[in-house]
Amino acid sequence: MTSRLHTIVDGPATAPVLLLGSSLGTTSAMWEPQVAALAQRFRVIRYDHLGHGRSAVPAGPYTLDLLGRELLRTLDDLDVPQVHCAGVSLGGMVGMWLAAHAPDRVRRLALLCTSASLGPPAQWWDRAATVRAAGLPVIADAVVSRWFTPAFAAARPDVVTAYRAMLTATSPAGYAASCEAIATMDLRPDLGRVVAPTLVVAGADDPATPLEHAREIVGRIPGARLAVVPAAAHLANVEQPEQVSRLLRDHFDEEPGGR
Repeated sequence: MTSRLHTIVDGPATAPVLLLGSSLGTTSAMWEPQVAALAQRFRVIRYDHLGHGRSAVPAGPYTLDLLGRELLRTLDDLDVPQVHCAGVSLGGMVGMWLAAHAPDRVRRLALLCTSASLGPPAQWWDRAATVRAAGLPVIADAVVSRWFTPAFAAARPDVVTAYRAMLTATSPAGYAASCEAIATMDLRPDLGRVVAPTLVVAGADDPATPLEHAREIVGRIPGARLAVVPAAAHLANVEQPEQVSRLLRDHFDEEPGGR
């Protein structure tokens, strides 16, 4: 069975591969602020999660195991044995799964504005039911208000409008099924198995995955480091693109012995 994930590849074919996973309700386009900087040094592979963008939308509910195995199938189809991996939000959750369950495939890991357990589950089941019944526009304003700080939203309403459109263009069935994956997710017992050198990035003003979620991940992954991005909410890579690009480039440029 071939992969059902849509991918976009940038950068030199012979460079180390850097895999980028996006957040719930967005597509690989959310990484556009980083592509130019990262593709100078890496073969950058961006993908749309199952149920998002141009990827397939199988019937739900989904699980993190399903999303992770779909990503492994994609890497196999692309003949990519090993990657650096970075993910925002849902992309970070899938990245943690990948690093814990297929440690030989991940060289270095960056986890941005994410969580290993994002309860209570009822809120995700309720959101899934709401989206299936009424569509994404009914939740769009509340969701997008958590993606950007009020100051950024006031200064860049064009960006906020574009990301709201990205969210509402997502398949309601795919979004709801992905909410159900988050509802049943608890990656905390797996994190001690992560051996890839790990950078955890938190937005200082992120209401969706507050700083304590990043600190818990750092406490559970051996040797993980924390970086806090000031004046950034949930989509820190969009709100503070230069700082996040620099953090990622510096982290993935480091190559300790044996990795």
